Amino acid sequence: MKQLSSACKLVVLGALILGGGVASAQPIGSVVGWGRQVIAEPSRLEGLIEVAGGEHHSLGLKADGTIVAWGWNSFGLCSVPEPNTGFVAVAAGWWHCLCLKSDGTIVAWGYNLAGHCNVPAPNADFVAVAAGWCYNLGLKSDGTIVAWGRNNRGQCDVPAPNAGFMAIAAGDSTSLGLKSDGTIVVWGCDDYGQCDVPAPNADFVAAAAGDNHNLGLKSDGTVVAWGRNDYGQCDVPAPNADFVAVAAGENHSLGLRNDGTIAAWGENSDGQCSVPLANADFVAIGAGDSHSFGLKSVGTVVAWGLNWHGQCGVPPPNADFAAVSAGQSYSLGLRSGGTIAAWGFNY
Repeated sequence: MKQLSSACKLVVLGALILGGGVASAQPIGSVVGWGRQVIAEPSRLEGLIEVAGGEHHSLGLKADGTIVAWGWNSFGLCSVPEPNTGFVAVAAGWWHCLCLKSDGTIVAWGYNLAGHCNVPAPNADFVAVAAGWCYNLGLKSDGTIVAWGRNNRGQCDVPAPNAGFMAIAAGDSTSLGLKSDGTIVVWGCDDYGQCDVPAPNADFVAAAAGDNHNLGLKSDGTVVAWGRNDYGQCDVPAPNADFVAVAAGENHSLGLRNDGTIAAWGENSDGQCSVPLANADFVAIGAGDSHSFGLKSVGTVVAWGLNWHGQCGVPPPNADFAAVSAGQSYSLGLRSGGTIAAWGFNY
């Protein structure tokens, strides 16, 4: 559930959203990757409906149910197993991939150090997936969570009762589950109290996690933050009201207000909390380790913060974006026409 780091700071699975569902898709076509680095041609990135970023690789889900993978291909990260058909959701972990099929089964591939690519039996009835650092979470249709892989901090020990979950997210070594009653359950690494959801644990509609801190968005538009706070990443600025979305980087936090402005707080050593002017008309936010970005209502992306690998250099044309996401040192933008723009570190 974290933004990408040297372990596994995830992007899309960095947030919990109440509600939603699994889309259907008609499977056709296939993708083959080879070599140490796979570069996807623009024509292969058309018609995408979902994107996910791992440490140095990316996944794109097409409307036809096939997956496009590009980036670093060690451990076969970009070699999508056959048949490359029928996929409805993608997640990218440290050096592994976790993808959901329309029949409720999960396909996993890549580096298998902790057995996290070995989906437990029965591999059936899954509706959502989340990938962490060498471990995974799968949400079943009955509201239960299955966890497997590295368990050194108890991140795979789902607390009882394992029931009533609506969404899942996986961080470095901390796991989150959002329940249908609006409560958040957190387990795993608790070095900074990131598993101790502040009272009252109720009325949550979304959540996000940074390196060692968490954010929870309440139905009344307020944000609750807890965990590591040495950079003030848990000190929500006043007025704590009217928030509609949250995002968390390594040591900084972002909140999107309903008037289209962004509030940023926490570590600002690279300017990741200095929202560029004009701070207005934003409709979505994202955070990498030390960079941030916002999507404007007109479809343009604004990025700021650490730019060592060009992760803040939005490629032209900066237009027609419909969604954004971030990795440790790179950024992704989904255009309204279904194509992806990727910029930054391309190891």
